[in-house]
Amino acid sequence: MVLSTLGVAADVTPSVIETFFSHARHRNISRDTACKPTAHVSYHEGLRLIRQFLNYASQHTVEDIQAFTGQWVPSPTWVKLDEVPISDAHLQRSAELVKAQLGPAGLQRVGGQEWWQWRRPDIALKGEWIEMRQDYNDRVAANNKGDRIILYIHGGAYYFGSVDEHRYQMQRHARKLKARLFAPRYRLAPQFPFPCGLHDCIAAYLHVIEQYDPSTVLLGGDSAGGGMVINMLVTLRDQGIPLPAGALLLSPWVDLTHSFPSVAGEGTFDYIPANGFHHRPSMAWPPPNANDLRELKSPEADQPRKSKEEKKKLEREATMGFSVHDVPEHEKHDQATRPRAKSIPGGEHLSIELDGKLIELTDQIQMYTTNDMLAHPMVSPVMQPSLGGLPPLLIQTGGGELLRDEQIYIAHKAANPAAYLPSKKVMDEFDPKRELVDKYPPTHVVLQVWDDLCHVPHTLSFTRPAKYMYRSVAQFGAWALARAQDQAITILDDDNISVISDHSSHESESDVDRGRTVDKKFPDALGTPIRAHTVTTASGSVGKAGDPLPPFQNHMIRQRVDRHGVTYPLAAVSDLKCLQLDPDTIGMIKPGPVRKWIAKKSDWDVKYGKDKRAVQKQRIKEMAEGYDTFGAGERPPPTALAGRRKKDMPSQKARKGKSWGLAMWSGWGSKHDEDTLDREHKVTRASQT
Repeated sequence: MVLSTLGVAADVTPSVIETFFSHARHRNISRDTACKPTAHVSYHEGLRLIRQFLNYASQHTVEDIQAFTGQWVPSPTWVKLDEVPISDAHLQRSAELVKAQLGPAGLQRVGGQEWWQWRRPDIALKGEWIEMRQDYNDRVAANNKGDRIILYIHGGAYYFGSVDEHRYQMQRHARKLKARLFAPRYRLAPQFPFPCGLHDCIAAYLHVIEQYDPSTVLLGGDSAGGGMVINMLVTLRDQGIPLPAGALLLSPWVDLTHSFPSVAGEGTFDYIPANGFHHRPSMAWPPPNANDLRELKSPEADQPRKSKEEKKKLEREATMGFSVHDVPEHEKHDQATRPRAKSIPGGEHLSIELDGKLIELTDQIQMYTTNDMLAHPMVSPVMQPSLGGLPPLLIQTGGGELLRDEQIYIAHKAANPAAYLPSKKVMDEFDPKRELVDKYPPTHVVLQVWDDLCHVPHTLSFTRPAKYMYRSVAQFGAWALARAQDQAITILDDDNISVISDHSSHESESDVDRGRTVDKKFPDALGTPIRAHTVTTASGSVGKAGDPLPPFQNHMIRQRVDRHGVTYPLAAVSDLKCLQLDPDTIGMIKPGPVRKWIAKKSDWDVKYGKDKRAVQKQRIKEMAEGYDTFGAGERPPPTALAGRRKKDMPSQKARKGKSWGLAMWSGWGSKHDEDTLDREHKVTRASQT
């Protein structure tokens, strides 16, 4: 059964209706509950809708969710779109940069230098320019090519999502900053694993800076897109490519090993599945594991005859994706003979000790890359030797999201590289001479942790908290551009014409618009400091577009922000547990996330065990028949479509069908922008009469 709008609607609608009536029944809620973002019915409905959608999608294949989120979504008439190709020259230059950054050892680990440059011959790399139509008309009339550019990398755990599906968010970023936004349609895992996406995104940056000075460009990305942006910046920095004016990182995913404490939580205020992403087995996912490959290399005729019980046991183990080994009692207390868990990625298998048993993980955990590469700094930037020398960063984090801790950590790591070095093992491999920390100065970072909000709250663009987050992004973007260009950047403060209502709130905003100017000088652009007497006293409002930023202290602005956009000082470094971790434990798989992953996987193995085994056998059969190869030294990862090419491979459909479901969601998310533009036009007409 395919993933369809009708099926999604049938599955998620009861949850949305239940949420609405729950709020209607429980108007008198506790003081503590009233302070949570879920006290607002629109936010709570949106949160549950996405959570239920991801749960429903997990019962379908990876190809299904890719097809669903990759459908064509019509754009509003007030948005101008222009799709353009990215040249082969930029792709070739990008490949050179990626190869230089990986180095010989990295290329060996990813399996070569050719396979990840391959793409389907019928699908070229393209990007889409997104701009408010009125801004475009004004720019053309003024003969202005533009000096506010955003290169935006959409999220989706590296394996789903699209420019179409994300456009309703990107067009708001463009509107708030009066910018042109460029969004590349980069290749997705698992069919195109690391470094395919990075290769495409760097090519997109080269495409943009061919037309625009880097001082006019901001990089932006949410979730996996935010992690991709950091990896892009580090590669550009190390390879001597001019850096952009700043970067907008919205709930960036920066640790694919899930080694920080918050990931072990239940995600009560988040929509990300607490037990990881699981899908019905298909040819794309999961890939053959080491045991499957051994079966391929050992013909059945060469294997000893097995009893029925032995065959059943092997069939069960083949679908599990992990194996459980008892630790003998006499070895539990003898460190010399006790089996050692291999919890740091790098090698054929990962293993961890749980409840006195050694758990060996044979299946690939993340779709973006193999288990061996999870802790590589170009995959998990939290492992980078240094994040200094980057342009100013805005990192927005949801206080209720599972990935919260790693985002707080990487913000502090960028601002104070010497205090947050990775383990000695990582430093010995990636910075053996200990040069990078001294080579690059600390990065200026604005960190905002938004009380109890979910992962990428901007997704719920129709809610009040998201309104303040978008405004804060525009505020930072204007400041970063003004700093880089040494000129004033004027943006619209639409507080009085931008109205968001909520069924559970009597708050509203209305009046007339006014413009604000961000000063061009860096020290002055910081403006008058926001005063904060105590942690319980508001220090200012994020919701004023163009208001000056407070001063940086030790290269950071550290803010806790409530759902009304009011800022408070973030807790002291010494009070944040995620900043006190032993560096040797960062990048290691941990019992909490592994336990949840195994529990969910066990359920999936029971439910879809036959499907998985059938897919495994089909993949092994195809591998035995042989695929087209890239030559000596090329070993594409098991998920890579490049390694499963056949001469008769069918071409992919060029025309995508329209998604009525995504169109409705996009329309819901765009309604606020449309209403704001209408009010803006009315105010403009009134001022001219």
